[in-house]
Amino acid sequence: MKILEVIKALSNQTRLDILTWLKEPFDYFPAKELIDYKASLGVCVSDIAKKAKMSIPTVSVYLKNMSAANLLIATRKDQWTYYKRNEKAIQQLAQLISKKL
Repeated sequence: MKILEVIKALSNQTRLDILTWLKEPFDYFPAKELIDYKASLGVCVSDIAKKAKMSIPTVSVYLKNMSAANLLIATRKDQWTYYKRNEKAIQQLAQLISKKL
């Protein structure tokens, strides 16, 4: 894990919020947006953008950066892209921080 890449990916309040929202989607997204929710897929980019009150292109860049840092897992289904947290990588990050910093 490249800790600087991860820290850079998290150096924005909206990105931190997205990680929080994706931890418990039903606590943060309206039920009507999660009708077809599958934990194996995650939450659709358009729903994340709506929650963030930002454009889809801007949120897509955030999500791609977080995926590149291995914090999120992207899954493409038809024309939609879904994101979920990479829990294993997040746990590794927590351990790394507790041991090194």
